[in-house]
Amino acid sequence: MIKHVVMWNVQGATAEARAHNAQRIKLAFEGLRERIPGLLRLEIGLDESRVDYACDAVLVTEFESRQALADYALHPEHTRVRQELDGLRTARHQVDFESL
Repeated sequence: MIKHVVMWNVQGATAEARAHNAQRIKLAFEGLRERIPGLLRLEIGLDESRVDYACDAVLVTEFESRQALADYALHPEHTRVRQELDGLRTARHQVDFESL
């Protein structure tokens, strides 16, 4: 199993604007559940700590294989979500690792 973890900071001049944009990311990725072959689990959360060094949103996914993760990157539903959210993020961090 491969875990794919992505964290974002989002644009917004105010805390309310950032919260709105983070919520847009959350809803868009939640819509991918049950649509991507090989995607076993998808969880997305929004930061509640509000510390200055925290990211605004985190996506934690599990894929059945490295190939399933590679296929996800090119899947039309995933690319649609990426295009829909283009310009919302100011930073993106990613970690992929094998999990037992």
